[in-house]
Amino acid sequence: MPLLEVEDLKITYSTAEKDVHAVNGVSFDVEPGENYGLVGESGCGKSTIAHSVLGLLDDNANVERGAVRFDGRDLLDLSEREWQDVRWERIAYIPQSAMDSLDPVMTVGSQIVQAIRKHRSVTKSEARERVAEVFEIVGLDPDRTGDYPHQFSGGMRQRVTIAMALVLDPDLIIADEPTTGLDVIVQDKIIGKLLDIQEEIDSSLLLITHDIGVVAETCDDVSVLYGGKVMEQGRTYDVFRTPTNPYTMGLRNSFPDIDDLDSHALSIPGSLPELDTDPDECVFRNRCPFATEECAKAHPPLVEVDDQHSACYYADAAPELRDDASDPETWGLPIDLNRGDRDLGEIVLETDDLSKWFEQTQSMLQQLLAKEPDYVKAVQDVSIDVREGEIVGVAGESGCGKSTLGEVISLLQRRTGGDITFRGKSVDEYLDGDMKTFRSKVQFIFQDPFDSLNPRQRVRSIVGEPLKIQRRSADEIERRTVEILSDVGLEPPERFLDKFPHQLSGGERQRVAIARALVLDPELLICDEPASMLDVSLKASILNILREFADERGMGVVYISHDLASLTQITDRLAIMYLGRVVEFGDTSDVIRNAKHPYAASLLSASPKADPGIDRERVFLPGEPPNPIDLPKGCNFAPRCPKAREECRQSDPADDEFADGDHRAACYFPVENVDEELLEEYN
Repeated sequence: MPLLEVEDLKITYSTAEKDVHAVNGVSFDVEPGENYGLVGESGCGKSTIAHSVLGLLDDNANVERGAVRFDGRDLLDLSEREWQDVRWERIAYIPQSAMDSLDPVMTVGSQIVQAIRKHRSVTKSEARERVAEVFEIVGLDPDRTGDYPHQFSGGMRQRVTIAMALVLDPDLIIADEPTTGLDVIVQDKIIGKLLDIQEEIDSSLLLITHDIGVVAETCDDVSVLYGGKVMEQGRTYDVFRTPTNPYTMGLRNSFPDIDDLDSHALSIPGSLPELDTDPDECVFRNRCPFATEECAKAHPPLVEVDDQHSACYYADAAPELRDDASDPETWGLPIDLNRGDRDLGEIVLETDDLSKWFEQTQSMLQQLLAKEPDYVKAVQDVSIDVREGEIVGVAGESGCGKSTLGEVISLLQRRTGGDITFRGKSVDEYLDGDMKTFRSKVQFIFQDPFDSLNPRQRVRSIVGEPLKIQRRSADEIERRTVEILSDVGLEPPERFLDKFPHQLSGGERQRVAIARALVLDPELLICDEPASMLDVSLKASILNILREFADERGMGVVYISHDLASLTQITDRLAIMYLGRVVEFGDTSDVIRNAKHPYAASLLSASPKADPGIDRERVFLPGEPPNPIDLPKGCNFAPRCPKAREECRQSDPADDEFADGDHRAACYFPVENVDEELLEEYN
């Protein structure tokens, strides 16, 4: 008997305007000890399915039909009291945002103790012992159970939620986007630790994510969802190696391959279906390049094709469709996207030994004793340049200083030391009274469009505001607003002009943010993780838009991200940062194919692969980054580096300690072979 059975599940949400048909006849089974993946774009219904399994559906959700059975027991008929015997005890949940799911005014240990004593008759002392055990299991210091959530990094908070989910040895773990927004090294640690623990307690895993790379490396079976429907279902190896549904093909082609610099990610054009009615045609029809009149008759049933199940009228022609789907022309995309050498223009931006330190608050006693304050050296001695038509990528773990670097070079933060030159002129000249000109030439795109767009303004006002500040005429503002919305793929523009941000999808909101940044035709664009929280297809679309604008308009771009696979798709040069310093910098192809700094090599090795046929060995970078207030003597990476020697611990290598043309690295003992030198020593 399957541990979990979801059978013909249909769920709608009642709203003031219309009903939303979120899940439309979904069926799948999770066997004991199996890892099962639900993958698809935002709005496909995967989180709604998880909430139905957990008994956590919103009050306006209506289960129209179907069944959800756990170990033969129908979960949809349980009372809240009966749920207390199932939830956490037998089915545990790892939510997406660890900071939002942990109580900020309770220590993490107390929160887990509370969960234990709610379900088990044990003393506080026994519960604390169990908390210490699971902390060790997930790789956290048991002495930190008395700390509060804000005292942990993002990756450590996520491990706390994993510890809470595992503390009662559940039969099924539901992980809803457990690594979204985390850098690849932390993601690799969390997924690796979750799999180890799951195997140890012999539990099943239901993994919900839009990251097909994580599913490919983690799950035995997968269901690909779109518009509340299962589009394809089967063994993960088969589904991602030989997809039989055009939507799966599109998703697979949207995922960048870090090992193939000659390939490029292809986005799926168009928008998600409205889902305000029960689907009476193929839900993917409006975006599918292979759709015909037959696809408009009804949504196709799941049919068996080569040991997989596919909801497509043309699944039998899958080999031919796969060949066509790999061609950008099939999707209406530029044929030469991301290909060929580029003729770069003059230097737009240059930094020389740029630093930014944040002074820490002192106690009254320290002030009276005239103690020297402590500083967080967020950016330290960074020297980079950006040319016309060039995209320079900046990558590194959370907390490495890459976002601070972006804010400093765009003058959103005052620098502590070093020089910034824009178009051959020191930025001090702009700071002394000409900031309006600087702001018209340098624009910033923030990570989260939910926070960066004014919720009370319509798209027309959001995009046109920079033009209004620059005192452009009303006619020009209207014309440029319409033009730029069309340029970023919001077609037709008139459909979006009078909408508020909450009426847009995540991808549409981010396109509005990009349109606002580009409406003044800037010469330099700073992008701070603009696609980190988007689905793979939307991410590919955003990346392709930025690459196209850099090529066509000669704009310099600094693209900040922890996602190396995405950076390889669009960047010309790549800077790797660690604790405020650029430890490696060079042409993207040189850094990716021949990384010299052990940290850069670790980042590359931790990037997931979308091909389940590749058996990637996980790199578990030991320890956590040192305290940025009390950095170690010598190389900052030495405490975690398997190649470190006494020389590394005594003095800091120059940023061009290794130099080969424009490729440089701050390392005394550069890497020669990643597999031989790093994987064995780390693991």
